[in-house]
Amino acid sequence: MHTPVAVRGLLRERKQQPDQASGDIERFTHVEIDLLGVQPLNQFPSDIIATPDTVFGPEQRHLQLRSNTELRRALVIRSEVGTLLRDRLRDLGFAEIETPLLFKSTPEGAREFIVPTRRKGFAYALPQSPQQFKQILMGSGISRYYQFARCFRDEDLRADRQPEFTQLDLEMSFTGSDGVMNVIENLIRSIWSKCLEEKLPDAFPRMTYEEAMSQYGSDKPDTRIGMQISRIQHLLPADLISKLTSLQAPIVEALVFRPETNPDMNVRSFVTDFLASPEGTPFVNNPEGAPGIFVLDATKPLQGLQALGFEAAERIEDELHIQDGDLLVLQARQNRPFSGGSTPLGNLRLAMHAAAVREGHIGLPTGFAPLWVTDFPLFSPISPTEPGQGGNADLAATHHPFTSPKTSEDIDMLMVDPTKVIGDHYDLVINGVELGGGSRRIHNAEMQTLVMRDILMMSPERLAEFSHLLEVLRAGCPPHAGIALGFDRLIALMIGKTSVRDVIAFPKTGKGEDALVNSPAPLSQEALQTYHLQYRQ
Repeated sequence: MHTPVAVRGLLRERKQQPDQASGDIERFTHVEIDLLGVQPLNQFPSDIIATPDTVFGPEQRHLQLRSNTELRRALVIRSEVGTLLRDRLRDLGFAEIETPLLFKSTPEGAREFIVPTRRKGFAYALPQSPQQFKQILMGSGISRYYQFARCFRDEDLRADRQPEFTQLDLEMSFTGSDGVMNVIENLIRSIWSKCLEEKLPDAFPRMTYEEAMSQYGSDKPDTRIGMQISRIQHLLPADLISKLTSLQAPIVEALVFRPETNPDMNVRSFVTDFLASPEGTPFVNNPEGAPGIFVLDATKPLQGLQALGFEAAERIEDELHIQDGDLLVLQARQNRPFSGGSTPLGNLRLAMHAAAVREGHIGLPTGFAPLWVTDFPLFSPISPTEPGQGGNADLAATHHPFTSPKTSEDIDMLMVDPTKVIGDHYDLVINGVELGGGSRRIHNAEMQTLVMRDILMMSPERLAEFSHLLEVLRAGCPPHAGIALGFDRLIALMIGKTSVRDVIAFPKTGKGEDALVNSPAPLSQEALQTYHLQYRQ
């Protein structure tokens, strides 16, 4: 454990020695000291036990940082990446502009943090993102804007989510989705090359939301791990489908797990143990039906696929290219359009892969696989766990209510069947991590009003909360598009961390608390009176 000291002595030059520095210790080899004394600058507490094996808790974050070179290095890399991004954006003609943190409550899609004021009945809200302000900047003559924005969302926490976080936020006038994606690809390739010495593709692959959900069961697929999903209900006999699920006319999907790096792996034992584990229980108890499991065995009739029947077994072998020792997984789901971020088989795919890696049957995938996922539905069914935009429709904006329909045909479809409208929305995904999302925005006040009032069915009072933005659009706003990248997630991905807490100096715990400073803290009676608050009984 380090503690600062004052060293007294006489310095003398000496012959330069080979530098044997290690870690983050800086060694001076061209001088030596005739030591006269060492004095601690403060008294190191005797109750702090510091050994190489000591693990400090979040309430001692300062000691975590002081004792962990890796944590400190992550913060240095974060600073270096931020500087590189600023330099590159300046070269591309972007202006760094700050937007207010004290905003007002507007229904963009996430729960907000409210900041009470001494003015009775009035409160600020901390911004979920600078979305509305950056669109206002576009209508104010700023053609290229960016900032490292602090954002706040009162959401359930997990390893890649904090109640306050940093986004690299940018917006561009007179451009569309391609212009924004080209800028981001330029930035990502630059920092990967300079910081990681990794060369990324000259053009990132693109995949529609429909393709991602169909092939990988996820709207943020990690394409490195393979195991693509196929629909096969048309190949299966009706009696087998009825054994897989009680759903009427379901979709049945299949994937093949092949332990290519470990041909001696007992696949049957692995999948049996996995499904019997707590991690596998949700898949077994899926109300739409448990997964159907088959292991290809060349010593058995129809290679172990007898339950499929001769014709189905033969066609599935040909279409899925399955081999002896492969694991074939079948999963039924409701026959309806995709919504949300994953399917049951997509979740099972990831969970099985993670278990196989954890148990040493296969290795971790390597490298980086950037991908754009595009063409999301503009609207999605209301989720009971999300506040949505507060309209009276059974729909919520998938991204946010400012995203533009993609084509003229989508605009025509708005009043016919909004569930079929595609939004000009794009997500950047690398290795299964959604680094950010953006869209081309609605820049016309009439169109924005139609979406909010007639599609989302916002009340006049709720619509009035966006009057400032509608007025900006009404005054003449250029076409514009933008994106926000999760800066914490970006750094965590670059240095191989699974939790953003490892790249944030003072992160919140899973309960949203800062254990070092004991926040949030209870309000005193005096504060309650000052801000006209009282506890609900």
